[in-house]
Amino acid sequence: MSNFDNFSNQYHRYRLEKGSKKYHCPSCNKKTFVLYIDTETGHNLPKHYGRCDRENNCLYHLNPYLDGYAKMISEQEQKVTGVTKVTVPKQKYFQTQPKPRPKVEPILFDFDIFKQTLQPERYEKNMFIQNLFYSVQFPFEVDEVTKVVQLYRLGTVINGYRAGANTFPFIDINGNIRAIQVKQFDQQNHTTGTDFLHSIIEKHYIRNNKPLPEWLEAYTKQDKRISCLFGEHLLSKYHNNPVALVEAPKTAVYGTLYFGLPETSESFIWLAVYNKSSFSFDKLKVLQGRFVYVFPDLSEDGNTFKEWETKAREYESRLPGTRFIFSDLLEQLASESDKSEGKDLADYLIKQDWRLFRKNNIQETLPRSERVKVTRVTDKQNNIFSQVAPLPNVEVFRTDKTKKLKSKQSQNWSNDIAELEIYFASIKIPDSPVKLNKYSTITDCYLFIESHFATVKGNNGNKTYLHYLNRLQELKQLLQTY
Repeated sequence: MSNFDNFSNQYHRYRLEKGSKKYHCPSCNKKTFVLYIDTETGHNLPKHYGRCDRENNCLYHLNPYLDGYAKMISEQEQKVTGVTKVTVPKQKYFQTQPKPRPKVEPILFDFDIFKQTLQPERYEKNMFIQNLFYSVQFPFEVDEVTKVVQLYRLGTVINGYRAGANTFPFIDINGNIRAIQVKQFDQQNHTTGTDFLHSIIEKHYIRNNKPLPEWLEAYTKQDKRISCLFGEHLLSKYHNNPVALVEAPKTAVYGTLYFGLPETSESFIWLAVYNKSSFSFDKLKVLQGRFVYVFPDLSEDGNTFKEWETKAREYESRLPGTRFIFSDLLEQLASESDKSEGKDLADYLIKQDWRLFRKNNIQETLPRSERVKVTRVTDKQNNIFSQVAPLPNVEVFRTDKTKKLKSKQSQNWSNDIAELEIYFASIKIPDSPVKLNKYSTITDCYLFIESHFATVKGNNGNKTYLHYLNRLQELKQLLQTY
């Protein structure tokens, strides 16, 4: 910068605009052009007044003090027109420049209604959560699921056409409820229906010819309701953790179940943007200063991956200290049919045993050639699948009966398995759903028993799989009371 520029920036009305915002240079057409700003009006000068940052290549610099522009404006302002004392240049600005819009504060979702979705007795009717216990190929431990439910404030809809659906609340960094997505699932935890809780409530009032509550009427009129990341509230609790960013809330939940809770500063916080178009600067600016590992959904020709990667490069320039690291593992391994169906990371994770992911690191899971980075990071910073400490005990879904079953583990379970097989072979297995405990219901007892026996026989004596044996014993105790 020349001495004249330093002088003008300190004392003159027209200064080079501060900040990181850049425009296309009128000479080289690179987006490296800084405009002059009128400090009295707050508006930029005409777009040919400015300086290109490519000082060694372009050299373009048009200064308003050197070509007579500043003098012309000064002379025009001395000729006041009308009784309002508005000068000619300022009249021009008022007529041609859009007025800055005031910041619109979001209308928040009703907190009391949100709390109702978290009532404990609802979880036994939640298909998504119950599937995690009993229907998925590798069922999760009760404590694991409980902790994730508490982490993301997952809830349940119990009435109406979405009864049994899971709620995914979008809670901002200040703890405000921005929106609540509602999803219904089948027994394989595939989505069968999507809605929003405010829409369900609105339909209820309209159907019963009742006026909308004041908050709901204002809430539905705003343009953007999903105005934060899913899981964003975790950023205020885990200040330095790296972030794993996916598209859908369900995928973020699965990511946490597989890779573990954020119990150390190296552990992931799994967040979701909501959909493909939500990978926006307004949402991602809250991640400033973080390492963000991005896992886009699959798409035909990798369009989502390419779009997000391009956007991330631009966002990095506007968010100092932020690094976006992309994994193209799915892009390389997925079939064309998976890409056309838009499958995501969760579709692949659910086919794997989640225990294996607690022991791996990024070098073992994502080969070096299959990692794509927007910016360079060290191998240590890439170590996203680091060892996770054992989870603390959580008792939200656990009953006293369940705790008593966790007695000392023997070296071999053959006797226990044989005893259980004799018992289940000697009784009539219920055809209807069985309520195992306060928060858990077995929808298909035959499938439950068959899958659990297969697991304990294949992993006899392995303490990692002890909870499968415990569940069979718990079911036996329950059926003996029928």
